[in-house]
Amino acid sequence: MLAVDVEKKLGDFSVAATFEAADGVTALFGPSGSGKTSIVSMVAGLVTPDRGRIVCNGTVLFDSARRVCVSPHRRGIGYVFQDGRLFPHMTVAQNLDYGRRMYRIPADADERERVVTLLDIARLLDRRPGKLSGGERQRVAIGRALLMRPQLLLLDEPLASLDASRKREIFPYLLRLRDETVPMIYVSHNAAELRRIATTIVRIDDGRVSGVGGAERLDTADGDLF
Repeated sequence: MLAVDVEKKLGDFSVAATFEAADGVTALFGPSGSGKTSIVSMVAGLVTPDRGRIVCNGTVLFDSARRVCVSPHRRGIGYVFQDGRLFPHMTVAQNLDYGRRMYRIPADADERERVVTLLDIARLLDRRPGKLSGGERQRVAIGRALLMRPQLLLLDEPLASLDASRKREIFPYLLRLRDETVPMIYVSHNAAELRRIATTIVRIDDGRVSGVGGAERLDTADGDLF
């Protein structure tokens, strides 16, 4: 369970968001510029709220009143960015192991094999990111995050930088993640995408939570998925 109650002033824009996220996929949905990425960045510890509290599975990650602010690498949270952010000089295998090694997590061959199989990236292990498609890079980025053994996975617009064919390539793996792995916070402004993957919708408008619920929180006229 993730509980978020934060405020942050960002220039002329401000975020004031309160919501809870249980197991499954909790989607932060709203138009571009509504504050979705700012919220997940605060959960990850990449942005420090001005005020508020963030608690994940009973552990306080941030509490302005008590002056608690856990460092990002100690939060047990995996973050997958839009562009994957793989290291171009490393092979896929080295990229997969990077986060685990940085956080001094012991190697687990069985877990590595499970993640590689789940994301269907065994044939990519010896390649470098420059030789991968956009969808393949995102699958590797997700694998790297999973091998850090996160208690929560943040996916910030994971399909936004992909064309329609690459979105169709990667989406089944995201559905598999929903069914087989850790809870996720999934950021998107695509309602049709979220109808297929989200279990809970947190609607964000102008930096505020305007509603929490199911698919009824999504725009009905959004159109096809890809």
